[in-house]
Amino acid sequence: MRAKKVMVIHVKDDLEKEELMKELQKLELPAFIYVHGKLNSLKINIQGTKDEIREAMEKVREIHHRVRSRLYPDRKGFYQYNINDIFREAGVSISMPILTKTLELLGEHADLRGDKLISSLSWGEIVNLVKKLGEILTDISLQTTRQIREVVAPISVTFGVDPQEVLELAVDFGVAEYKEDKFKYELVKNKEQAMEIMLKKLEGRGNED
Repeated sequence: MRAKKVMVIHVKDDLEKEELMKELQKLELPAFIYVHGKLNSLKINIQGTKDEIREAMEKVREIHHRVRSRLYPDRKGFYQYNINDIFREAGVSISMPILTKTLELLGEHADLRGDKLISSLSWGEIVNLVKKLGEILTDISLQTTRQIREVVAPISVTFGVDPQEVLELAVDFGVAEYKEDKFKYELVKNKEQAMEIMLKKLEGRGNED
């Protein structure tokens, strides 16, 4: 037996409304959902069986919580993101060690908890950062190993240096070499040592300017 249910969700501003509507449009549920935007709220009409309606309402509440967590900081000034939401919005997936290390080098808070990322960067900023890292990784992926990418990409973004130049500097600083037989750059130090040496050299070079 099919039934109807109306949910009203209150929103703080137009941005929250837009993000919420965008997420609701992606929902694939057995229940039929119709969303109508009002001034400070969304009116959601749900049609289906009682179980379908219950499932739809739970999903809507979960989405609303995710949207609010990424748009508005908590008392400490941190935002909570679902990692897949970030990657979907940025249109690219990157390794979490690269993202968290970049945030750390930029002086931003980064706390990974399962599929959640707690960060001081706002939603738009973190999406743009992931896009930038994605571009860098695409640029160097064919000529690098995973380990060296985890050093080069964060440094490239943090210091605003072209990733190709970072690769050449890694060789100059003695932390990497170019393997002619593999056509790839590889680390000759472990990742942590390489990062430490690169940072000291680059920060020193910056102080000399």
